[in-house]
Amino acid sequence: MPATALHIYTISCTIGGSMAMSQARAASAPELAGKPALGKRSLLDAHQADELVRLYEVLANDTRLRLLHALERAGELCVSDLAAQVGMRPQAVSNQLQRLADRRIVATRRDGARIYYRIADPCVTGLLDLGLCLLEESGRLPREGSCC
Repeated sequence: MPATALHIYTISCTIGGSMAMSQARAASAPELAGKPALGKRSLLDAHQADELVRLYEVLANDTRLRLLHALERAGELCVSDLAAQVGMRPQAVSNQLQRLADRRIVATRRDGARIYYRIADPCVTGLLDLGLCLLEESGRLPREGSCC
């Protein structure tokens, strides 16, 4: 699990029939991006909570999550390469990328006629990683690269 995933995370492994627990302190994605950790921020006001809801609404889409994961794995991709990776038409991918770009979740770079997309903020990858970790810890997804 990359260091950007959690402030504190617990890894449980079965070793010799017994359960061993270890905790490790890792830098959080906000800290790595020069932003304060959640516990050090002021309590959310109504406007901030509304903006957070809007962000989660954009992220709560299976296609957009798959596109973000593909971008995280590759670093940067053009629409046609992204479309090939997720098995969609380029126009459909372009439409979803526009939604992500509108919220400044992805950024672009032009190279001739091609536009390349990348994740704009390291907090996004930390959020995706945390979501997968939570699903694995709850047993809703099998653990990938498990130690046991």
